[in-house]
This record gives sequence, C-alpha cells and structure tokens, in this order.
Amino acid sequence: MLKVTNIKKAFKDNKVLKGVDIEVNKGDVVVILGVSGSGKTTLLRCINFLEKADSGQLDFDEQHIDYAKVTDKEINAIRKKTAFVFQNYNLFNNKTALENVTEGLIYGRNVPQSEAVSLAKKALDKVGLSERYDYYPSQLSGGQQQRVGIARAIAIEPEVILFDEPTSALDPELIGEVLGVIKKLAEEGKTMVIVTHEMQFAKEVATHAIFMDDGVIVEQGKPEKIFTNPEEERTRKFLRRILPESEYII
Repeated sequence: MLKVTNIKKAFKDNKVLKGVDIEVNKGDVVVILGVSGSGKTTLLRCINFLEKADSGQLDFDEQHIDYAKVTDKEINAIRKKTAFVFQNYNLFNNKTALENVTEGLIYGRNVPQSEAVSLAKKALDKVGLSERYDYYPSQLSGGQQQRVGIARAIAIEPEVILFDEPTSALDPELIGEVLGVIKKLAEEGKTMVIVTHEMQFAKEVATHAIFMDDGVIVEQGKPEKIFTNPEEERTRKFLRRILPESEYII
C-alpha cells in the first residue's frame, strides 16, 4: 500500500535521514520508536511532503514518486490519501471545533458545506466531542484539542493517518483520552503510522514496530519481538531506559 525506499534528508550539514526503507500494508499500525533527534518526525513529515526529502522513492497504491523530481500534482495526490496529526494540535484559534474540521473539507477537498458539516459532526462524535462543536480551542483542554485534530484527520477518510507524537504536548492526566481514541481507530482497522514515546500503548496497538537511531532504522519487526527480545544492542539500550526491567529480555 505504502512503501518508502532509501529516503534521505539533510538540513544543511545535518544528515537526518540516511537511507530509510519502510513498508506499510493496509490495516497496519506501524509504531516508530527512538530518542529525540533520531529522524522519526522527519521521516513522517517526508511521507506527507510537509518536508521534501532530498532523494528516495515513494510508492503509494499505483503511484510511484521520485522524491528528487516530485511535482506539485504528485504531492497533492499523496496528501489526498493521507492525514497528519500534529504534536501541538495546529488548530485555528479563531474557529470552533466544528469549523476546524470543516475547513479542510470545504477548502482543501471542495466538499459542499452542508456535507462537510455532516462529516465533521460525525468525526467529532467519534472522538467523543459531540457536545463541543461550538467550542473554541481556548475553551478546550489539551486532550480535547488533540481529539479535534484527530477528528480533522479522520473526517477526510484518508487511506493512511500519520501521527507525530500525538500525546507529547499533553499533561499526563490527559494522555489516556487521546490514546483511547487511537486504539479505537486501530480496532476498526485504520492504517496508521505513529511516532510515539508511549511504550505500553505502542505494545498494545502495533502490528509492526520500528526502532530508529541516528537517521537509520536499527531494527524492526513484530512488536512482541522488538519489545521483549530485540537483536540489536542499541535497541536493548533504548528499552532498558524506557521499560521496567521485567518487561524485556536482555
């Protein structure tokens, strides 16, 4: 469904991605793990063309793209198939929850307003915000704002949803409500790629786990293997710092 081959990205002299390959099949929940600065977010942003990779290949369904030669038309085609959930919500502060969701439908996809409102309400209902349609971001908690962000993503019915550390900006007591929404999407078979530091959540929802470090994929595979019996020392070192000792084998 989605395949990225040998993707590279540098910011001046800083090589952030050094030739990364990933493959996502329909219904997969791929979690990407790693320390800050390992390239996780840049990889996610390059898939959606929020950042333009320097080189590499992208295959999405029947579409083949060379990152070095990509056109605006190709970028728009990919963005119509994907949705991005940001760390810091990226909501319009002067628009209600409902308007934040309808905006992309009306202006990004040319959906008639009445249909956009119906789709937006359905998405907000799904994330538990049926009583918050007319609330502005300043009137919502961080968890509620992030759920608006998720509603905005699912309203466009994308083939793949990309989550960039969706709970990193939240207070601890609000994390669970957002993770609960994502778990429901996983149970429904939504295809997702999730950058996260929430290890227990990753273990529960992932069908495939990737550990990145220093711009490369160090190890990947079934989550039960990555989390309990990783082959690479760098992976083991990372997990020792994150997980209770009883939860992995060294």
